[in-house]
Amino acid sequence: MSRAIEIPAADGTIDALVFTPENASGPLPAVVLLTDIGGLRPCYHEKAQRIADNGYAVLMPNVYYRDAVGTIVPAGKSFRDPDVRPTLVEYATRLTPEAQIRDCAALLSGIDNEAEFAGGKIGVVGYCMTGAFALRMAAEHPNRVTAAAGFHSAKLAQADDESSPVHQVESIEARVYFGHADQDELLPPEQIARMDEALAAAGVHFTTELYKGAAHGFTAKDAPSYDATADALHHKRLATLLEETLLEETL
Repeated sequence: MSRAIEIPAADGTIDALVFTPENASGPLPAVVLLTDIGGLRPCYHEKAQRIADNGYAVLMPNVYYRDAVGTIVPAGKSFRDPDVRPTLVEYATRLTPEAQIRDCAALLSGIDNEAEFAGGKIGVVGYCMTGAFALRMAAEHPNRVTAAAGFHSAKLAQADDESSPVHQVESIEARVYFGHADQDELLPPEQIARMDEALAAAGVHFTTELYKGAAHGFTAKDAPSYDATADALHHKRLATLLEETLLEETL
């Protein structure tokens, strides 16, 4: 079950979808789902509903609201098509760390203003470029974010990037889980090691797992790199993280 909402933000109005279980009867723990570079589309609707069916209200915003509303990739096209991807890359350049911080604040206000969401702690999950966004949200709002996850995350800890989220982990209070593709050109082993070292030094409760044989984008059903086995493991790990940090807290 889903419905569309609009969330006022510093840079405009965020169009978003809220997913709940079919027979939800009252507010549920909140989970923010941030899409990969392809934006809102059917395979992410499916992801959000699957999470919701485990007992959550899921907020899935259009991360590209500054440039377009709703689905960005035209029907019948792929986000990887050469006539589509440059537009997405252009839109993504506006998602600076500062823009992400403003958007995270708006999303939390949106959660607090919608009846589907219970107050208090939330979870956040990101994919590809938004794995970094999820970590930044946890760092910026340690009093609200109790679980943060990233799958086939990209560019988490570039050595020459002073704005990388690897430099912000000291304030994180959430449990963190990363599911990495072991053949991911966008997150080489040295970046994984750098992030793990920073999280450990900060005393963050975290888990890093390599998905053997998986490539970047392994959870996206509309990508050629989709891996059903790795995708199923991602859902299992995410369900466990959210259950242990959100559901058990409310019991």
